[in-house]
Amino acid sequence: MDANITKRNELLAQKVIKGLASRNMTGYYAADADEARAIALSLIPEGSAVTMGGCMSAHEIGLVDALKAGDYNFIDRDAYEDKRAAMLAAYDADVFLASPNAMTDDGELVFIDGNSNRVSAIAQGPKKLVLIAGMNKVCGDIDGAMKRARNVAAPINAQRFGLSTPCCKTGACANCKSPDTICCQFLITRFSRHAGRIHVILVNDVLGF
Repeated sequence: MDANITKRNELLAQKVIKGLASRNMTGYYAADADEARAIALSLIPEGSAVTMGGCMSAHEIGLVDALKAGDYNFIDRDAYEDKRAAMLAAYDADVFLASPNAMTDDGELVFIDGNSNRVSAIAQGPKKLVLIAGMNKVCGDIDGAMKRARNVAAPINAQRFGLSTPCCKTGACANCKSPDTICCQFLITRFSRHAGRIHVILVNDVLGF
């Protein structure tokens, strides 16, 4: 990555980390995917029950492969015939992996969900959250973060899933009520009552959507 972009990301990440700390969440900065994976694994004790929502960023840094290959109880919902059972198992997991669709530079996290299993687990359930976020997801304020989530993350994910929504055709949110919409539930995490539960790893890379 260009040295000037890296420098900007390092400086911005420190601001985000301070914002997270003010909200009772813990932030980390990783210079690349390898460092991000190492930080994540340091937060996940061996033997832990670990699961996730549809977190592309965890795949992109090699974390999912590392968990499958290591001494962890990785609950892979794709391997479950009963998807609902896999989703329900997430609520009692030791660690839940996810990525915000957007976040502010003051540490607020924005998530959009269709089935709502991901946002419900983030809000309550798993003992620890390990969130992976490329620096491309950092926005200046909550309005910008919501716009990014709705106009960048949601259309790309809808296209990825082969859905039939207006945003698949236009690339922008139409505030639709399509049966295929994945914008069913919005979660803004602005504070954590439980110290040590939410960990956000900021990565000097373009990750996820």
